[in-house]
Amino acid sequence: MELANVLILVAHPDDEVLGCGATGAALAAAGHGVQSCFICGNAEARVGRPEQSQLDRDMRMAQHILGFGDPIIGTFPNLRLNTVPHLELVQFIERALIETNASVLFTHHPGDVNDDHVLVSRACQAAARLPQRRAGVPRLERIYFMEVASSSDWAYAQAGPRFDPDTFVSVGGSLELKLKALAAYSGVMRPYPHPRSEPSVRALATVRGSQSGVGLAEAFQTAQCAGTVELLFARAGG
Repeated sequence: MELANVLILVAHPDDEVLGCGATGAALAAAGHGVQSCFICGNAEARVGRPEQSQLDRDMRMAQHILGFGDPIIGTFPNLRLNTVPHLELVQFIERALIETNASVLFTHHPGDVNDDHVLVSRACQAAARLPQRRAGVPRLERIYFMEVASSSDWAYAQAGPRFDPDTFVSVGGSLELKLKALAAYSGVMRPYPHPRSEPSVRALATVRGSQSGVGLAEAFQTAQCAGTVELLFARAGG
């Protein structure tokens, strides 16, 4: 199996675990290089946010639990990315792609209800064209949109395209790591039936596994698929 450098590029700390935590842990365990990049690493607008020093510890502990490398942490304004020039976001993401030498990118679905997620997704799509503009930059062979509980699922169909998965990853061996990493973030999890409760996270994995026939699963929507990088993915027929 060809090993890949995988970048999980998200707006906020915890998005990486909610959207891709179990898959990322499985990829890391298989020898792939996996790193997270946070655009709004300070999450200063988050309700119930701990002190910055605690958030930094939570963030790094979550990466350690999942087997990820050191994160790339941006300081763009949380819930105010609409005030940041698009070019600045794109250039920051381009630098992250170059630094990680990534050939596989996971990011937000562009139809999420959270505006930061939407803007990060758009900027990732623009940054993904960098290899066509600059020599020596590895091509992104795979780009996947992920679902983030209480964001992707709360988007209204009337507002635009919603998350529509076509790729499912069996995570029976790594779901517990995802839950442990989520618990490392102070104040992120909520009581059931909130989508960010432990029963709901388990239930979503069960639903995605039932859809794909691979047991417990995380689901993704393919934005780009080129080249020959092999991952741990099992395709579902519909």
